[in-house]
Amino acid sequence: MKIGVIGCAGRMGQMLVREITATAGCTLIGGTHKVGGEAIGKDLGLLAGLDALGVVAIDDPVALFAQADAVIDFSNPEATERHAALAAQAETVLVVGTTGLNPSQQAAIAQAATHTAIIQSPNMSLGVNLLLALVEQVASKLDDAYDIEILEMHHRNKVDAPSGTALGLGRAAAAGRGVALEDVWQKTRDGITGARPRGEIGFATLRGGDVIGDHVVMFAGDGERIELTHKGSGRQIYAKGAVRAALWARDKTPGLYSMKDVLGL
Repeated sequence: MKIGVIGCAGRMGQMLVREITATAGCTLIGGTHKVGGEAIGKDLGLLAGLDALGVVAIDDPVALFAQADAVIDFSNPEATERHAALAAQAETVLVVGTTGLNPSQQAAIAQAATHTAIIQSPNMSLGVNLLLALVEQVASKLDDAYDIEILEMHHRNKVDAPSGTALGLGRAAAAGRGVALEDVWQKTRDGITGARPRGEIGFATLRGGDVIGDHVVMFAGDGERIELTHKGSGRQIYAKGAVRAALWARDKTPGLYSMKDVLGL
């Protein structure tokens, strides 16, 4: 399967280059970098700390989508919205790991998925997706006498909060309870907030250091507390999941899929 990488010179892009190169059944077809960036024209293998691969970074995503069977995108919401339209036009599989999309951008991805297979997840790791399934299951078994709180921590340079994974965990908990997350979430607390409303799903956001991603979902009841935790120690877990998703989608009909579909959860 011919796979392209958006943002091939970034940390996640380099990890994807290494993972694609090491995975049987995959061929790295190309990668994009920002217009005018220093990586343009450089070999993707050398950028990723490998031997030369004979494929260089370009600044034209249209050309990348035209050549690839699948493209993996961990960029930013504005760019991902544009890339979804290109994927639809080229009927190229798109794997989206970008977080922080607004409702309009998410609607654009859903529209593009009527023309091609798009796999989107707030987190591509196997462990996190197992956690999502567990959170939904536990929430379905415990009523709102158990308060749900979601704690997440990421490195100092992460720009969106709460993280896409934290919001995904919140949606899993809300689904287990049969409610819409937007109706029950509390993203911030400050000052005199009063007692915690019954059924609320709270979020706490920490930023600092070089933390890849830690997430804890707490179910706090009277007399006991259940905590489900995932800690990521390397970005390779996201790259492995993204490449697995691309391979899974090879023969899939157009539609918007998630890692739950990929993993059969």
